[in-house]
Amino acid sequence: MSDEHGGRASDPTSLPLFATPSTPDASVREDEAVSQRLAAGAGSVSPYDRHAAPEQTPPPPTWGLPRERPTPAAGRPPAPTGGPPPSPSGYATVPAQRLGHDVAHDTGMDWAQVADLRTQASEMLTGALQDRGHLESEAQRELGRSIIVELLQTTASNNLAAGRRAWSMDEQDRIGQAVFNALFGLGRLQPLVDDEHVENIEITGCDQVLLEYTDGSLRQGPPVAENDQELIDFLVFLASRSEVNARPFSEAQPRLHMRLDGGARLAATAWVTPRPSLVIRRHRLREITLEELSGRGMMDAVAVSFLRAAVKAKKSIVVAGAQGAGKTTMVRALCAELDPWERIGTFETEYELHLHELPEKHRRIVAWESRPGSGEVGSDGRQAGEIPLDDLLYDSFRFNLSRQIVGEVRGREVLAMIKAMQSGSGSISTTHSAHAVGAIRKLVTCAMEAGSHVTEAYAERAVAEHIDIIVQVQLDTAPSDDGVARRDRYVSEIIAIQPGEDGPATTHVFAPSPHGGPPVPGILPDEYRSLARWGFDLDGYFAKAGR
Repeated sequence: MSDEHGGRASDPTSLPLFATPSTPDASVREDEAVSQRLAAGAGSVSPYDRHAAPEQTPPPPTWGLPRERPTPAAGRPPAPTGGPPPSPSGYATVPAQRLGHDVAHDTGMDWAQVADLRTQASEMLTGALQDRGHLESEAQRELGRSIIVELLQTTASNNLAAGRRAWSMDEQDRIGQAVFNALFGLGRLQPLVDDEHVENIEITGCDQVLLEYTDGSLRQGPPVAENDQELIDFLVFLASRSEVNARPFSEAQPRLHMRLDGGARLAATAWVTPRPSLVIRRHRLREITLEELSGRGMMDAVAVSFLRAAVKAKKSIVVAGAQGAGKTTMVRALCAELDPWERIGTFETEYELHLHELPEKHRRIVAWESRPGSGEVGSDGRQAGEIPLDDLLYDSFRFNLSRQIVGEVRGREVLAMIKAMQSGSGSISTTHSAHAVGAIRKLVTCAMEAGSHVTEAYAERAVAEHIDIIVQVQLDTAPSDDGVARRDRYVSEIIAIQPGEDGPATTHVFAPSPHGGPPVPGILPDEYRSLARWGFDLDGYFAKAGR
């Protein structure tokens, strides 16, 4: 760690989130022999080398192994899609997954002891790796798992010899999982990210944690650090340890946006807020279709047929909405309508769409991720090493793409996106906006950020000529009868855009419902009647419109 963070050692595992100021005693130093044998290839060293054998040999631990999805027990209904996980007696749950949930909500965990064990495991692992050269991450994790198993058994034997209470097997498993998370994962955040029922994690300071479950409910979560400085130090370490796309996070760079292992997205800030704040978004619906969104109440079948036909007809679509409204999920559903052999490119600040991880649905895809700069600002106004989205979009023109999918339009990259749209390729993108018409103004403003050479008139004309449809998704939060706040997501309106005399002209193809919820048929421009050949349900549309 750099001097500005207290002069700590460069070993990231020495962060205070995972360590205590106490120094291991002489009995712990005996473990140096263990690390030497591990380095020589012993793999796992028995505690019998130094301690009397326990009466029973414990079963292998389940932590640190690849997780499996829980399967419903015989004679029971499928597990619910949202809300806190059911009790183990209700469903047959894989021990490793149940363990992760237990650790996440284990208010009785002795985190100081976990930190001390993590420190010992880190020293043993460092020594074991010195003579082994380069090891792949999976091999390092397996080596670390063996070390933790040895360390737990040694500590348990020492506790018995000193007359202290022995750990139960459940306690030993939970402590082992927590130490493994501290050594290789996200520490006390890891169980929350692993919880399949948690969709978003909102953290303000070390102890204000709010969990949004997949059913839309909001519940309080456990603390994730002992103090705010510990949380900041962990974020600094997390930002710097990425092997492929490390991000700066410091007082000079107080904003952090990055993806985590498993595809979650983290956004954090510190030093410019009273307490460090971060949000982790987990994208649970990677493989989703428009029909499935309809089944969740986001829109009706007629709107589904319209959007499917618009994608197949290569209309350029922008999905707009507030933060967390479901824009990325909607883009995934729209992209599910693409031909698997169509060559597409995705452009994101952090990978969130993950279309490149669905080879059966998208066989020809190039996924780009921008890179923030660090250090001095050059004469062009950019930091050293910066690769913005608009550069990636311009580069993509030579990659034989038929469509460009932009994860989020936030600035001047809209001009490059519009240039791609000029080929009639049917681009899909997202932007933040309170309503569909407001999204047009947002895109015009983004285009003007490219410089004084982009006039408002030019930006309006470009948006009107090359963006065809805006889909607005709505997020409502309200308390429910049980006193738990819940969130509801749905498509609120769909508008078509055409060039007009005084700028972009809009038509509400699906207008907001006066009763709230999914939109209702409005006015269909004549040119959109041709979408019938792509599957648009014209009869159903006019029947619902009362015409």
